[in-house]
Amino acid sequence: MDSQDVVITGIGLVSSLGEGPDAHWRALTAPAPEPVFDAARFSPYIVHPLPEIDWNQQIAKRGDQRQMETWQRLGTYSAGLALDDAGIKGDEALCASMDMVVAAGGGERDVAVDNAILAASEARNDFDVLLNEKLTTELRPTLFLAQLSNLLAGNISIVHKVTGSSRTFMGEEGAGVAAVETAAARIRSGQSTHMLVGGAFQTEHPDMLLGYELAGYLHRDAWKPVWQRQGMQGGGVVSGSGAAFLVLESRTHAEARGRKIYAELGPISSGRARRTRGELGGTISAMLDAANLPAGKLLAVSGASGGHAATAAEKAALDARTGLAVRGFGTLTGHLKEAQFPFAVALAALAVANKEPYPAFDAASECPYEGVPEHVLATAIGYHQFEGLALVSAAG
Repeated sequence: MDSQDVVITGIGLVSSLGEGPDAHWRALTAPAPEPVFDAARFSPYIVHPLPEIDWNQQIAKRGDQRQMETWQRLGTYSAGLALDDAGIKGDEALCASMDMVVAAGGGERDVAVDNAILAASEARNDFDVLLNEKLTTELRPTLFLAQLSNLLAGNISIVHKVTGSSRTFMGEEGAGVAAVETAAARIRSGQSTHMLVGGAFQTEHPDMLLGYELAGYLHRDAWKPVWQRQGMQGGGVVSGSGAAFLVLESRTHAEARGRKIYAELGPISSGRARRTRGELGGTISAMLDAANLPAGKLLAVSGASGGHAATAAEKAALDARTGLAVRGFGTLTGHLKEAQFPFAVALAALAVANKEPYPAFDAASECPYEGVPEHVLATAIGYHQFEGLALVSAAG
């Protein structure tokens, strides 16, 4: 053990399964975990929707709530859950010295305004004038600003008073990998003592689904687990709304506060394979080699999206490793885009902390695991690009 070890002391989770680490642990360790999904609202696409949330529990001011779109409320809410869990929320000194790294997308568009512009354009040819008219009369300035990705970090700072340094990464799963990797590196180097890191994604919005579908990634068939969508209609991805935030600290900082430690966050590997050249499988295998995984049986929490090419490559690489018992949590939560990797790390930490493995989420594709998981691998192989994995271990 080292004083600069990176440990996880707070977890904030929201998905279709509920909110908070305890609710997720109960749902995911039930004898037969069941997904919550909606196949009707956006048919032919399936989504895993948000549960009922009382935003007031973490965002006290209604004015703050109103100026955020749902994805920002979701991220700010989940960040508050993590801060609460770590015993940091409300501690002005700790919040003021806390650094933050956020994985974010481009925000939600105002669909009503978009539709109004398109409708008006059918009867006019002065599109430049029309656009300026609509933007100045239909779109509130606060709503426009709420679309900026770094405003999620800004709202977390405003609501929860986390006012140390702040960074925002954009780019689907890659943003989540880079966020966690950067936060951990800052702690290991001594640049930070405690960090808030995570991301959020709200899929129940037409433009969010459009982003997947433009490249043909969305699943268009009956619901199936992530490992069983090969050869079915569409691209295999079933998206979900959710968020995951973690509080990371140096071991010294956490122990000085007397806080419970969920787990230690070990080596993190990332890559960007040239997939058009068929390099993804080899890149995943090389990352697994570099992770120096412990010998014997190992539980792996996979962020597999169900996307045909990426999921097939990940499954082949993981299946080639003797002793890996893989759990594809996207089967139960849907694909959470920027939040996928932080979510995988959080679930790995819960398994280590509770000294209990997850049951198979897909009994036909996932092998059993018996024993106490001292180490858990967390992966996020991007449905389009970017790959990441981390080893999460018992705190010691």
